[in-house]
Amino acid sequence: PLTAEDVLDVIAVENPIAVIVQLGGQTPLNLAEELAAAGVPIAGTSPESIALAEDREKFGEICAALGLKQPAAGTARSVTEALDVIDQVGFPAMVRPSFVLGGRRMRVVYSIEEMADYLRESHGDVDPESEASPILIDRFLEAAVEVDVDAVFDGNELLIGGIMEHVEEAGVHSGDSACVTPPPTLSETARKEIVAATRELAQALEVRGLINIQFAVKGDETFVLEANPRGSRTVPFISKATGVSLARIATLVMMGSSLEQLRQSNVLKPGSGGDFVSVKNAVIPWDRFPDEDSVLGPEMKATGEVMGIGEDVGVAFAKALLGGGKVLPDRGRVFLSFADRDKAMGLAVAQAFVMLGFDLVATPGTARYLGHHAIDTEVVPKIGEGADDIGTRLENGQIQLVINTPRGGKARNDGQTIRKAARRHKVPCVTTIPGALAVARSLRAGPGAINRPRSLQEWHRSA
Repeated sequence: PLTAEDVLDVIAVENPIAVIVQLGGQTPLNLAEELAAAGVPIAGTSPESIALAEDREKFGEICAALGLKQPAAGTARSVTEALDVIDQVGFPAMVRPSFVLGGRRMRVVYSIEEMADYLRESHGDVDPESEASPILIDRFLEAAVEVDVDAVFDGNELLIGGIMEHVEEAGVHSGDSACVTPPPTLSETARKEIVAATRELAQALEVRGLINIQFAVKGDETFVLEANPRGSRTVPFISKATGVSLARIATLVMMGSSLEQLRQSNVLKPGSGGDFVSVKNAVIPWDRFPDEDSVLGPEMKATGEVMGIGEDVGVAFAKALLGGGKVLPDRGRVFLSFADRDKAMGLAVAQAFVMLGFDLVATPGTARYLGHHAIDTEVVPKIGEGADDIGTRLENGQIQLVINTPRGGKARNDGQTIRKAARRHKVPCVTTIPGALAVARSLRAGPGAINRPRSLQEWHRSA
């Protein structure tokens, strides 16, 4: 069991030179301080630095001192404090308990009513002034691109393992979001800012070994979301994509080697270039949990990951979808239902599927919007609003793909019914605009490019 008592029993028998806590997610980080207090040497980054990165207020002070932007945020320990923070931060806001694992109980709220519901779930019907466990409240950067960086720092030199651009917009947990490397849409300016910020934060946190930093890029602005002085779930993906074993390099750095020494001893070799694209995609067992809503959000649902490599993003994403068990249609009808704030971007989705030869059906509001922009769409009633509603169409096999982007209370409830019906009848369902565009791009690649096998070693040799 990963408790301090049991780990200390193992250490007493093994008498290790040092203990590595950077390669097991959040659980060993939570043990680091107690192990160090018991006199156990921790390899690489110190427990003090780990705690500094996890304390949102202290980490915010570090970012401010370095001149790095962060979304407006605050910490609340009572209902009254939470409402005061919301007044300063504004909507939409990301709310979560402090020190969560896997984004558990994280939520994006768009109104004071949704915030009140969240607080009621977290604190119950208690005195608004009474103190409880801290809640973190951040301004949610809507329509921002989220970026992950995995790096190794030896105290002097920074090795960027990889920069990954998420397919889904910020707000979807990084464990559930597909991501692409090299980043396909990131500007050179944003890329340079991200590398510089990674170096500055690694230096300030006195990292020795791995660090993962999550950024949000909106327009020309780059924001730091969080930093984790440990290996992230993307380390194996990046290692396969580049041919550089980050875990091995980081372990040697934790034990005192410099990157330059590893380079001279031929342990650290240059990674593969950018002649191909790699995509990581989540495997989520929706079919095992029929009552669970299949919408993606800040709480992680994935139980595994798959990887696709191709000459371009479309081919790589299609391979990743196939690896995760998603078989997409190449003809038929696509059902569209966009939230109001997604309708403008939804035009590009509709146009993409028309160009692929699909017929479009949509709910009245979405069909009306597309019609105003000269896109022919058949109107279909929502579930329970007509004899030939979307539920009946799904049951009769008349819909081959569902694209539904829920936002807010009622829209989320309506969409939930549609998404459950799609899953019940084994119809693929996409819940984000970027995800829908990526699906369209993968369908454009065609089965020939997707089904052509090539080993990892061949890809690296060709690069």
